[in-house]
Amino acid sequence: MLSVRDAHARVIAAFSPLPSETVSVADAAGRVLAVSPKARLTQPPADLSAMDGYAVRAADVPAAPTTLTLVGQAPAGGSYDQALQPGEAVRIFTGGPLPMGADSIVIQEDTQADGAKITILEAPRLGRHVRRAGLDFSVGDTPLQAGRTLTTRDLALAAAMNHPWLSVRRKPRVAILSTGDELVMPGEPVGRNQIVSSSGIAVAALVRGWGGEPTLFDIARDDAKLIESCIEAGAQHDLLITLGGASVGDHDLVRAALKAQGFDMDFWKIAMRPGKPLMFAARDRARVLGLPGNPVSTMVCALLFLKPALERMLGQPGDLVRTQPARLAVDVKQNDQREDYVRSRLSRSADGALTVDPHPVQDSSMLSVLAACDGLMIRPPHDPARKTGETVQVVDLQGLPGGY
Repeated sequence: MLSVRDAHARVIAAFSPLPSETVSVADAAGRVLAVSPKARLTQPPADLSAMDGYAVRAADVPAAPTTLTLVGQAPAGGSYDQALQPGEAVRIFTGGPLPMGADSIVIQEDTQADGAKITILEAPRLGRHVRRAGLDFSVGDTPLQAGRTLTTRDLALAAAMNHPWLSVRRKPRVAILSTGDELVMPGEPVGRNQIVSSSGIAVAALVRGWGGEPTLFDIARDDAKLIESCIEAGAQHDLLITLGGASVGDHDLVRAALKAQGFDMDFWKIAMRPGKPLMFAARDRARVLGLPGNPVSTMVCALLFLKPALERMLGQPGDLVRTQPARLAVDVKQNDQREDYVRSRLSRSADGALTVDPHPVQDSSMLSVLAACDGLMIRPPHDPARKTGETVQVVDLQGLPGGY
């Protein structure tokens, strides 16, 4: 069986960035930049006041109190277009451009006005309360790099750079196919030997949260021809996700259907728990990622393999999920030959260290445990027994994008 890292490497190597498209900056939240936008202007465009007060020459106020003569004003959106002469001051408001010759701002609380006579009660420091031209960015700067998932903060920056449109990666189109006579959709009558299908709902939500565009197919019954036709339809997408039907039972028909449709099987078993029957196949530009049918296995494998595949299509690295160290809250037994992703609770100890407490039951059908946990403890293959307080690696599920 392949290791998790080898399987991950094979999956991401099969994908490349999708073409770009242009969207309104107002609609670009959560999209991935395809091209780094260059600033079309300098911000601020000139030296501006950061406060309401008076623009002065610092050399005119070596000590306080000093009285200067008011000669004009510079509101935001306006300006005083004469050069400031010795002994003069200009009334200025936040965002107003400094007059020529002015180099400091005295806030209005530190002044006393008597008609055109302005008494400075506190001597200014050179450059105080002045926003220099280009403080934020200058023409040609690229503070937002291609491959970045755009936040609302990024959109505000792009708009300030005078970009009404942005070039982003097209969203990956992902088809999701659940198979099996035993499955019914939520809300449908549940027969004696049936279960409610939850994995497709979860994967569609993950695809959407990770930047893709999901299409959830109807459940395919255990009919070879029907599954073949669904696979052919799914192959028209950037990625087809199959759920279940890829193990070794008589009714696991997906692998046979893929072969009948001309797909080459890259792998179909990996050394991990949960999620051993993971499958990956390709035909020309079509890609199929077969996730296990058990819902917990589905979601753990989606995090390790689906998310990186989507990232690669969006022009991002597609790295394995990030881990961090944590201290064990309990003793754990030796692990076997499979890499184990143990559903756990994360907390902080009295000294602030991250602590991990694995759930005592790890059955891959138990969604209640997955929903209650906020971390996955990773046990490498053949990891020895470990004692309370030892350090292990964990995935913090609360910090993941996409609402995992």
